[in-house]
Amino acid sequence: MAERKDRIDDLIASLGLQHQADTIIGTPIKKGLTGGQKRRLGIASALITCPKILFLDEPTSGLNAHCSYQVISYIQKIAKARNIMVIASIHQPSTLTFQCFDKLLLLSGGTTCYFGEVDKVGLYFGEIGISMPKHFNPAEFLLDIVNVDFADDLHSAAKRLNRIQSCWSKSPESLAIAQDSMDVKQPVNPKVLQIHSPFGRSAESLAVAWNPADPYKWAPQELFELDFQPGPSAFSIPFTLLHRNFIKSYRDLITYGIRLAMYTGLAIMMGTVWLRLPAAQESIQPFINGIFFASAFMSFMAIAYVPAFLEDRATLVKERANGLYGPASFMIANFLIGVPYLFLFSLIFSAIAYWLSNFHPTPLAFLNFTLYLYLDLLAAESLTILVAALFPTPLSAAALTAFANGLWMSVAGFLVTTDLLNVFYKYVFSYIDYQAYVFQGMMQNEFTGRDYSCGPPPCTCMYVTSLVDQCLVSGDDILNGFGFKAGAQSSFVPHGGMGTGIGVLLAIIAGYRVLGLVALWWRRT
Repeated sequence: MAERKDRIDDLIASLGLQHQADTIIGTPIKKGLTGGQKRRLGIASALITCPKILFLDEPTSGLNAHCSYQVISYIQKIAKARNIMVIASIHQPSTLTFQCFDKLLLLSGGTTCYFGEVDKVGLYFGEIGISMPKHFNPAEFLLDIVNVDFADDLHSAAKRLNRIQSCWSKSPESLAIAQDSMDVKQPVNPKVLQIHSPFGRSAESLAVAWNPADPYKWAPQELFELDFQPGPSAFSIPFTLLHRNFIKSYRDLITYGIRLAMYTGLAIMMGTVWLRLPAAQESIQPFINGIFFASAFMSFMAIAYVPAFLEDRATLVKERANGLYGPASFMIANFLIGVPYLFLFSLIFSAIAYWLSNFHPTPLAFLNFTLYLYLDLLAAESLTILVAALFPTPLSAAALTAFANGLWMSVAGFLVTTDLLNVFYKYVFSYIDYQAYVFQGMMQNEFTGRDYSCGPPPCTCMYVTSLVDQCLVSGDDILNGFGFKAGAQSSFVPHGGMGTGIGVLLAIIAGYRVLGLVALWWRRT
């Protein structure tokens, strides 16, 4: 651990970020690192694994000349200190930035115009009749002479470019590089192969050796001597990601802070609209409406998680490409970090809305309501993750998640009871609709064993009830009207009741997560 911390501190100092060590990266709401500092941090995250070769795709894009020079000079210093080969693409570098490179590969239309040392590029072009002007940015000059897209005289520019490419292909430098490439292809029988596996896979699965039968073919070889350097275990990676997610969760308001405010505001609104409904028959339909509102709209608002998930997914794509971890570790950490926060949302919403609305006023009924709401949020977030993993753009993910929630609302049993639902929607969608199980569970929780007054005698009951002689509407009769049965027995869930419904909800949540994992494996970019 001490060695790891020393490596991190050394890397931070090497990239000039020691004064920003305790600064957050930043969010659209909270300011953090500057653009140049973020670039250096991205490079640091790539260097933390001590690679032998580092590929950088336009590391200075969006930076001014001073920041670009800072970034490239830091990379140059670290590359020389740690013996790292750096291959970078760069456009329009300043003179100072250009001079930080050791070698230059100049391309136009995918064809090489020059490949060699930076300090000899002027000499080479002078030998082929193209003099580089003094007091002029050499990088800008080189790009001007090989770029024909915006030339005033396209014919002359194309002719000059063809001459440059032809001169290079016939130059001694180009022929020497071609000969070196042929020499590299000569087979060499290695003695020891050092392997670092970030996923903790077995050495045998990664071993390669020279095959004498085909000297240019490399094949698995179990009898190969290995100096295997194991990486972190598959068990430790998810918890490392969980720790990072936890830090992000309280630093980034978008992830959970805004959602907490949304759910709290929704609870206050619901509690004050459905304020202290009496246990009378006039309140039966408002109670049913409130149950549907709580379950459906809490689920629908999970769409707010789309931007945060896509941000995490972008990090996964980059770090997966760097070989740091895979989708399984990411999905486990993502699920675990959401468990306590979603329970907190459910508890806060229930504590406000349940008692203000005067739902079934018993502690057990309150806990059941909270449990169903919690499972509702877990399923809704799992659905959001699945859709966003399949369609990783904010607009498409939000639109398709909203459509899916609209479908689940339609077949949940409130807008159209299950008995009247179209056969196609009933058997294709209704039985896998998590909102249907939540709605049913909350209905049973509210109406089982609770009676509602029809008024003082002589009374007129608005509902068909077995307790009409007592001027009461039985909650059990209300459930029968929806095709539900009171208590633990339910006709909606085959061969079971509330307990089975909870089990089905857990299975749906697990199914969404597994499908989301498959989607992350499939969509690598």
